[in-house]
Amino acid sequence: MNRRPFDPRLLHRVPAARRDLMLLAFLGVLAAGLVVVQATALAALLATAFTGRLDRVALAGFVAAVAARSVLVWAQGAVSARLAATVKAALRADLLGAVARHGPGWVAGQRAGQLATLAGRGLDALDAYFTGYLPQLALSITVPVAVLTRVFVADWSSAVIIALTLPLIPIFGALLGWQAQAATERQWRRLSLLGGHFLDMVAGLPTLRAFGRARSQTEAVRRMADGHRVATMKTLRIAFLSALVLELVATLSVALVAVPVGVRLLGGGLALQTALLVLLLTPEAYLPLRAAGSRFHASMEGLTALDEALTLSGSAPAPAGRAGTLPDGRGEIRFESVTVAYERTTALRDVTLTIRPGERIAVIGPSGAGKTTLLNLLLGFVAPTAGRVTVGGVDLADADLDGWRRQVAWVPQRAHLFATTLADNIRLGTPDAEPARVAAAVRDASLDDVVAALPDGLDTTLGERGHGLSSGQRQRVALARAFLRDAPVVLLDEPTARLDAAAEAAVLSATHRLITGRTALLVAHRPALLRGVDRVLRVADGRVTELTPAPAGEVR
Repeated sequence: MNRRPFDPRLLHRVPAARRDLMLLAFLGVLAAGLVVVQATALAALLATAFTGRLDRVALAGFVAAVAARSVLVWAQGAVSARLAATVKAALRADLLGAVARHGPGWVAGQRAGQLATLAGRGLDALDAYFTGYLPQLALSITVPVAVLTRVFVADWSSAVIIALTLPLIPIFGALLGWQAQAATERQWRRLSLLGGHFLDMVAGLPTLRAFGRARSQTEAVRRMADGHRVATMKTLRIAFLSALVLELVATLSVALVAVPVGVRLLGGGLALQTALLVLLLTPEAYLPLRAAGSRFHASMEGLTALDEALTLSGSAPAPAGRAGTLPDGRGEIRFESVTVAYERTTALRDVTLTIRPGERIAVIGPSGAGKTTLLNLLLGFVAPTAGRVTVGGVDLADADLDGWRRQVAWVPQRAHLFATTLADNIRLGTPDAEPARVAAAVRDASLDDVVAALPDGLDTTLGERGHGLSSGQRQRVALARAFLRDAPVVLLDEPTARLDAAAEAAVLSATHRLITGRTALLVAHRPALLRGVDRVLRVADGRVTELTPAPAGEVR
């Protein structure tokens, strides 16, 4: 079996699981006692049956023990199912919390497909662990101890044989389990790669179809799925081999007890009831260990996912600045010798910049020059490799980022809309906003005509990613969010990108209203966005320079 059949981090991460784990252990103790009671009653019943009479007390005890064990099995199933649901819900919440704390860059680094596979199929595989293996693990501890104690009282020599052979099952199980663990980890890695690749392919399907590459990617997914199938079959072969070995060891161990007991019974050295008791109890000593071994192999995929979930969610740092100083969004924003370096490139190099309160600054430059990184620094999505960013004199590295973000309105290149009502999408950053404020934000964002054309107005439920709205309309929804937020700092990342002339005009009009009277940083690719700004900064090769006056031609 695995070197870590139970991860102690689970108790720390999911405190609510402790009660159910303790209850499972208690039920295991009760089950062990009932095993002994049932075997003792059955042995007495069979021994008296050979004399031609019926022991009613033994019969009643046997029936009661069987009924109690049935109820106990039901209770173990109910408790373990509740435990599995509790742990899965808590781990999924932890994973989402880790994503929220690390930010968008971490999700891309860890691959969205891997996280989606882990939060879905991976954690669902824990059902076999909590409902099958853990209850059996409790029985594999309590039942052998109870059986050994009872057999030792009845026939100490048989108890010695059981005590010497019992360790063989976990030893052989551990030897096979190490091989199964490595195979399961390979299987899980292949599944994670398959999930990530499939997600990428679905997201890029229009591009693949346009360039005639959809069929080749389908073949790639088929090859990866076949690799996962092969890895799964290898894992199953090890599991079946383990079950065969454990059954063989248990059968031979029972025979080592049964043969001497039979010989002594024929020779008159052992009473019939005692012999029956030993023969009934001996298989019960090995059964929980054999069952735990086979059920553990069935739950190894879930255990691998559990380890990865605990590692990923535990690797997230404490939310930056939850107890830090709250910056004042109406204060001065300063970049002091800021450098942002990634694994393969440097996005910004030694940037020193001051943004005065109420100042409107446009940022231009070629794609990939580092413009969006400037915004991500202010949002706290990216931390400087060197230097610091301050707001009102407060370093964002030590600030209350949640409080700071509440003072920022952000309009990204591609506004993400959720599959809920239009009103809820607009209220995303201000969920308690009154209907009058929502209506005012709709007017300010030039969204009136869109709302009027929808069947249920603001109560119309949008499709996934805002399906049903055009790019320009989705961008105006993002502007309405910013108007409703009414924040002192506004960050806009190319709000007119990929829009036609009519949509661009509507978005530009709303954008100029939004930045009036606020501190604004606009990433711009269109010259129309430069009207009304106070300064224009150019970012090239990670360095920021100021252009004076603002260029009137096409922005590049």
